[in-house]
Amino acid sequence: MSNHTYTEDPKRLCFTLSRYKFVAKMLKGCKNVLEIGCADAFGSALLLSEVGKLTCCDIDTTFINYAKRTHHYKNKIRFIQNDFVKQSLSHKFDGIYLLDVLEHVLPNHEFQFISNLVANIEENGVAIFGIPSQESQVYASEISRQGHVNCKTGDELKSCLTRFFHNVFIFSMNDEVVHTGFLPMSHYLIALCC
Repeated sequence: MSNHTYTEDPKRLCFTLSRYKFVAKMLKGCKNVLEIGCADAFGSALLLSEVGKLTCCDIDTTFINYAKRTHHYKNKIRFIQNDFVKQSLSHKFDGIYLLDVLEHVLPNHEFQFISNLVANIEENGVAIFGIPSQESQVYASEISRQGHVNCKTGDELKSCLTRFFHNVFIFSMNDEVVHTGFLPMSHYLIALCC
């Protein structure tokens, strides 16, 4: 997946990796971290020097099986398959993150998806959600818009997540820059949830 992105739109890979760098800095010191929706787990490696244990999860067994066989850090990352719409995992994490996942969860599955995710967060844990903004969709390709069934404005994302978390901090992102700017002008949103 990342190889395709590098070939077709290399600057997008830059943006994606900067999101992982932000997550790595925010979760620095966490002992046990879970990534949901890892795909080929290319960016996941950025967290290895910042966190204790890293588990990468995806709904797609093809991605998980491929990563188990070929990922450069396959001996340092635990790879598992799970569908969070259907179930949570059997253990808890002090950090969970998901980048470019929530926009693919059908709105009528959103509550169950987030509930199952929250069931895997320790009491004082943190979760980070990254999602393209609703406003950005006018610039998205047709194929991208077809898969983005649940994009949100910054206010909608905060409202959604405050049902599950005591504190939700929304960051804006344009290209590779994360900031606290005007949400409607953000291409990408990052929610830091406690």
